[in-house]
Amino acid sequence: MVQVTATEFAKNFGRYREEAQREPVAITSHGRTSGYFVSPYEYAELVRLRAFERRVYRIEELPENIAQAISEAEMDPKHEHRNALLDK
Repeated sequence: MVQVTATEFAKNFGRYREEAQREPVAITSHGRTSGYFVSPYEYAELVRLRAFERRVYRIEELPENIAQAISEAEMDPKHEHRNALLDK
């Protein structure tokens, strides 16, 4: 991954814009990474992966549509045999 100071990045934006199409560019300030410049593809991939993140709610904060979906959920009949395991 390319690492560049914020000053260098600002002076040569065009160069690093092209570089970001190949790999992320880490931008540093005072020796610490302050951000990354990535291609639209990389950003879209990040957004896509974040959509899969688990969401956790307190029961009192559970949105009505999710609570309703849970209460109406039914197990697929092909897994019915597993209920017998709970009876033991």
